[in-house]
Amino acid sequence: MIEVLSTGAPNLVQDLGRPGHLGIGVGRSGAMDAMALSLANALVGNDDGEAGIEISLFPFRVRFQSDTVFACTGSDSRLLLDERALAPWWGRRASAGQVLVVERPRRGARAYLAFSGGIDVAPVLGSRSTDLKDGFGGWEGRGLRRGDVLPLGTAGNPVLQASGLGLIPNDIPPFWQELSRRCITVRAMPAAEYELFSHEARTALTSTDYKVTPDANRQGYRLVGEALTLSRPLELLSHGIVPGTIQVPPSGQPIIQLAEANTCGGYPKIATVIEADLWRLAQAPVGCSVRFMTVDQDQAISASKAQADERASLRSNIALMARRS
Repeated sequence: MIEVLSTGAPNLVQDLGRPGHLGIGVGRSGAMDAMALSLANALVGNDDGEAGIEISLFPFRVRFQSDTVFACTGSDSRLLLDERALAPWWGRRASAGQVLVVERPRRGARAYLAFSGGIDVAPVLGSRSTDLKDGFGGWEGRGLRRGDVLPLGTAGNPVLQASGLGLIPNDIPPFWQELSRRCITVRAMPAAEYELFSHEARTALTSTDYKVTPDANRQGYRLVGEALTLSRPLELLSHGIVPGTIQVPPSGQPIIQLAEANTCGGYPKIATVIEADLWRLAQAPVGCSVRFMTVDQDQAISASKAQADERASLRSNIALMARRS
């Protein structure tokens, strides 16, 4: 078990989400940065979908109540295990009684903690993810509080020795450089109403920067930049939307739906961020600028395949290095 030593309602138990329930009004939820959580799970010998902790309010502190294998990925955050500094994107063993601190990120917005065996809370609709909008799943359907004691599942195949093991996916170093410049690029496909926006709006989408405003959370990010205008007035009935959908309300300032996206909405959609780049948005802090680059369906599929292939390769390499240690 682990004991939470710091408060922070935005810090949540999450797995990879509960797809397939939009028809009954239940969103996907799950980790904002699915790549980071799945690789943290790989470092501790779990399947990709085991539940961990998504941290977006720092510093975050936990005490291990038993010997545990853990890993922390996602943001560029310094870790302290009983005051001993550890690198980000690293996993190792902790002994009962030790305290882990995840400090405020130097770059990025969210860190992910995984534990061998996963966090053992009851699944709801096939997932252990917290759905904050509806108040179910995760730990009592809410964010974590000081004093919460979370049970861990039975460790399947913890692969790390005491000195630990780390990894850095290929996309992370250049992405951290982008974050240092406070501007990231994400790929997006034109959406259903793309052609109904003015030529100026379609040009602005890919040629100007849009800044993440303080009105940003797991449901979505409100951006501010050059207004995106329609070529003519348009009224739409509410219709299904998914994480990554870029909606444009009458103000002309875009909204990107994210992990806890509404299941339907009536604003026109200019584009949809491809699934392979949603993790980039998850790590974009308030004040960071976003620039969109349009791609087609084949490019979006290729990007998802490349990401899945790298994830599988990293998992294989982790297992190989563990056997050699």
